[in-house]
Amino acid sequence: MRICLVATFPPSGRQLNEYAFYIANELRRHRNVELTILADELTNYDFVTDELGKKIAANELPELAGFNLIRCWKFGSMANPARLLNTIRKLKPDVVWYHLVFSTFATVDKPVTAFAGLVAPALTRSAGFYTHVTLHHIIEHVDFSTAGVRRERLFRFGAKMATKTLLRANSVSVLLPSYYRTLSTKYRARNVLLGTHGTFAPVLSPPDFSKRNNPDQRILAFGHWGTYKRLETLMEAFPLVLKKVPRAKLVVAGANHYSKPGYWESIRASLPPGLPVEFRGYIPEEAIPELFQTASIVVLPYDSATGSSGPAHQACEFGVPIVSAGIPDFRAMAENEDLAMRFYKVGDANDLAEQLAAVLGSPKLEYAMAQQNFAAGVEMNITQVVSNYLRWFELNKCKRLLRDTKESLRPRLSLDALHQRSSI
Repeated sequence: MRICLVATFPPSGRQLNEYAFYIANELRRHRNVELTILADELTNYDFVTDELGKKIAANELPELAGFNLIRCWKFGSMANPARLLNTIRKLKPDVVWYHLVFSTFATVDKPVTAFAGLVAPALTRSAGFYTHVTLHHIIEHVDFSTAGVRRERLFRFGAKMATKTLLRANSVSVLLPSYYRTLSTKYRARNVLLGTHGTFAPVLSPPDFSKRNNPDQRILAFGHWGTYKRLETLMEAFPLVLKKVPRAKLVVAGANHYSKPGYWESIRASLPPGLPVEFRGYIPEEAIPELFQTASIVVLPYDSATGSSGPAHQACEFGVPIVSAGIPDFRAMAENEDLAMRFYKVGDANDLAEQLAAVLGSPKLEYAMAQQNFAAGVEMNITQVVSNYLRWFELNKCKRLLRDTKESLRPRLSLDALHQRSSI
């Protein structure tokens, strides 16, 4: 099966690029899959910064070796639909699989360009290619108070039109039950599937608790920082945690969001000396297991969310408890996937400190949450997630072959019937 995966892809730094990496990494493990990634062009973020401040050329990252990668579209360009369609026509895939949010092709301050890019799946289907969209958020569930949208009513109207356009793909999958209900009821969509975000490893190893709380109790914050993933509330809460948990240490890992250069560096510069906070910057793929395995707890200090959480699923992969902002999407994710998460009021540093201290101060609770999250992770590893998609694609491929066969036989059957009549 020839698959074109259309997505942002490392090291672009744009939303969903890491998720697309893990999906692609699993797809290329399948012998019957011929994978081509149609990714975004690299522009002013061709370098990433590690914890020592050293710049690494993004194209030299070792994890990118071995992928069949074509960077054929550009963020913020009106030409993206045409460029994608031209590339897809040359490759002639069996499946074109888009991974999208509403800002995949442009920011909210360029709504026409963003909408133009979201037309691409409908064009792909119209050109005769089976098209599937994994839609990682829907606009009805986005908190506009933190999204920087000025003309909200007009933007929501445009987003509604974009959603209807995306639903013109052959099939669409979402990762939260509430998203599925919205598309099924409000838009009366009948081509929507409920998928799972999943963990990122094909095989999960049980957590090694000897690596934790030894000697410090590490609080891990991991993500792309500066937009809705922010550190101010966490930095306010951490000194309060230290009063109750003297061995606590905060580890902040991950690069800045491409639109917020220098964000975590400015946070680091604002901290008082001697505070046990470590900023690691960009984390290469091979260093991620050790990062999570040594964490006592993972914190999601977000102001808002745009769908399911990657770091939460990585916490499940390594069996780590989670404390999260009480965002509706995250509460729904925890309930639907049976995750062990404690929630604090968004923006409330005192509540965040209480939740962190409650887990770190109770070895029994920390262990129980870790085991529950690991059990959840085992049930949704990346191999199962991708296999479910491939079974769906194979099923639809068989349906299309059957339909095409019937269409090719129809004229012949009509001629045979006429011949029989003339013979009688």
